[in-house]
Amino acid sequence: MPLRIDRLTTLYVVDPILRRTSAGKPSVSILMYHSIADEDEAGVHPYYRTATAPHVFASQMESLQQAGFSVIGLAEASRCCSEPQTAGKKVVITFDDGFRNFYTSAFPVLNRYGFTATMFLPTAHIGESHLTFKGKECLSWAEVRELQQHGISFGSHTVTHPQLHDCDANSLQQEIVGSKQTIEQKLGCAVQSFSYPYAFPETDASFKQSLRQELRQAGYENGVCTTVGRPGPTSDPFFLKRLPVNSDDDSQLFLAKLAGSYDWLAKPQYLVKMAKKWVSAASHQ
Repeated sequence: MPLRIDRLTTLYVVDPILRRTSAGKPSVSILMYHSIADEDEAGVHPYYRTATAPHVFASQMESLQQAGFSVIGLAEASRCCSEPQTAGKKVVITFDDGFRNFYTSAFPVLNRYGFTATMFLPTAHIGESHLTFKGKECLSWAEVRELQQHGISFGSHTVTHPQLHDCDANSLQQEIVGSKQTIEQKLGCAVQSFSYPYAFPETDASFKQSLRQELRQAGYENGVCTTVGRPGPTSDPFFLKRLPVNSDDDSQLFLAKLAGSYDWLAKPQYLVKMAKKWVSAASHQ
């Protein structure tokens, strides 16, 4: 088992401090899932794994219920961020990539507990039949419509799931607008939420400004990214932080994340990104 500095620091340094000082302020947590399946990710460090075994996912949802969390949507989460006193024990459950195992393995569990969720679709991989993405079967539009009828929300995860930071202006707009239009045409309702694919380039202020403008002009009202942590009063509503979850999140770590004890990781990750940016800039001088 690889050494997990993030887990050790969270459970044995940050979490005890928060418990003693009561420094953990109410905040909405946004969970980030991808594939709900038994997948062999032995060659991937636990932090970077994206699969959650069905029985682990069921256990995590049970933990949410037993801990007294209310599951809400992204629109309400955005309001809670601007009004922290209303946050309480609230959580948003999100899924990226549109994999069909959400329909077969995650939705039955969510339905059992009366929980809702938001699934972000890369629309080029969602068809009338089951297309594939990253080697896994994706939802069909018929299944998406069925899930929508049962309270599941859908947002955009672009059209082709590219590295948006590397796209030119026209391609960026097509990815953002095209995916939204497709989902709206297929479901007959407005799409308000966007999920940024891949690692979020939070150190590039100019790109963030351009992307925010494109999202606003396209008619989005909120969005999420892959930056680790929980959103707060100063969070950009288009780039809300999330907590990554996978099969390696046992009950102790899962609940510690929800309590805010994992938020510390955002700062060192940001510093690493800044260092890489500086090194890259220096090498091109």
